[in-house]
Amino acid sequence: MPVLRQLRERFAREQPLAGKRLSACLHVTTETANLAVTLQAGGADVALCASNPLSTQDDVAAHLVQDHGIKVFAIKGEDHDTYYDHIRAALAHRPDITMDDGADLVGALHMIALNRLDDLAPPVRRWVETLKPAERKALVGGVIGSTEETTTGVIRLKAMAQDGVLQFPVIAVNDSATKHLFDNRYGTGQSTLDGILRATNLLIAGSTVVVAGYGWCGRGFAMRARGAGANVIVTEIDPLKALEAQMDGYRVLPMAAAAPLGDIFVTLTGNVGVIRLEHLRAMKDGAVVANSGHFNVEIDLEALKREAQGPVAVRDFVEEWTLAGKRLYVLGDGRLINLAAAEGHPASVMDMSFANQALAAEYVVRQHAALNREVYRVPGEMDQEIAGLKLRAMGVEIDALTPTQQKYLASWDMGT
Repeated sequence: MPVLRQLRERFAREQPLAGKRLSACLHVTTETANLAVTLQAGGADVALCASNPLSTQDDVAAHLVQDHGIKVFAIKGEDHDTYYDHIRAALAHRPDITMDDGADLVGALHMIALNRLDDLAPPVRRWVETLKPAERKALVGGVIGSTEETTTGVIRLKAMAQDGVLQFPVIAVNDSATKHLFDNRYGTGQSTLDGILRATNLLIAGSTVVVAGYGWCGRGFAMRARGAGANVIVTEIDPLKALEAQMDGYRVLPMAAAAPLGDIFVTLTGNVGVIRLEHLRAMKDGAVVANSGHFNVEIDLEALKREAQGPVAVRDFVEEWTLAGKRLYVLGDGRLINLAAAEGHPASVMDMSFANQALAAEYVVRQHAALNREVYRVPGEMDQEIAGLKLRAMGVEIDALTPTQQKYLASWDMGT
């Protein structure tokens, strides 16, 4: 991760995060460890919890605690209560800055701010109820800003801003070009296929793969599935994205029409109920269903549990359900299959994503007084800086505009 390494060297010299408490809710992987160490090098007091119960690499968590003294609250396979107790621990760090992948920390803080304690998970609610009103106010008011890593989280945060309840500025790291164009497309594309292959050992060539959602993650996975020889069907609700998928050479169908045709189904939308019971009933015997969106709500697993027999664990991260006499295989309990059954994105692509996170944290410290309670894009010059650092690390050189070209692009009267 050469870009992050260069930032860590500068952070160690300049200490831009000195004296700040930073709580991060991220996938606890080797790549995240590099980010945490970079933030610590910049002077931050870091606490880290997992943003998904199945995404933690336990050896990485132990390494950060033992060798770097970073507070880590994460265990692979943790149950619901433990997951939210770890969210509580990250909040109890009383952060100046939060760093989210899915907006769980920010979401909890806003339920506290709005006194909607019944909407908090029990481990968080019980802790908050021990705090005096002034302490709750100080907990939320002490946050000078936040950063958000993923599409799902940005959607939630923009909804908060739209409703006028956002309590502090948030930098939408996911909207950075050097994040979503590369992490979402190439990272998710490769790691999702990797997770499915590790879990199932299925042959992709000749199979029909149904990709739900043609955002950057869906584009990336569809490209990789086609590259492995699959016949790819795309489902969409956005006419422009559906048109793009059609022009990219994929077959575009509604999910109801795709359900009887697919061998492997993967949801990548960030929405709820994308594959519902009527779709599951229509699938062929032996169909495989997986999710690569942030939360495990894209497949209606509750309806499956009510109506089907099972589950039977047939492999690690593979459960067999019998529905209407047909066998369906759900991967990774419907959670992010690229992290549940594999290792997530390769370090080289997370290098840019986490460089955005580190620089966004620095930006929050420097600019928070001038920021409103809104969701902000990463400044364009930050994107350019990261792209330039990445190209240099790859040994790639590019041209620069000549003075004549600069003048031409800046003028309106030079004609043709």
